[in-house]
Amino acid sequence: MITIQEAIHSLKPNAQWSIDNNNYAGLEWLDTTQTKPTLEEVNAEIARLQADYDAKQYQRNRANAYPSIVDQLDTLYHGGYDAWKESIQAIKDQFPKGAA
Repeated sequence: MITIQEAIHSLKPNAQWSIDNNNYAGLEWLDTTQTKPTLEEVNAEIARLQADYDAKQYQRNRANAYPSIVDQLDTLYHGGYDAWKESIQAIKDQFPKGAA
């Protein structure tokens, strides 16, 4: 779940601020060069960041399923490029791009 802090960092990089109780009402804006984002802007950014995170779930699934680099090199050495490619493609097929 995307936090309000992540949304503020995304909207206003390097801004100076503090927050209490992890909600917008507790946001104290300390930056003199950037304007404080509105609650609507923060909520929209949380939704955007969450959608982006959710859309990349397949990447996290693949990363966890890929064999270690040692095992991949062993497959290359003993089975050749086609065997390695087949083992990687099986994971890509299991977790297709764009699937949750």
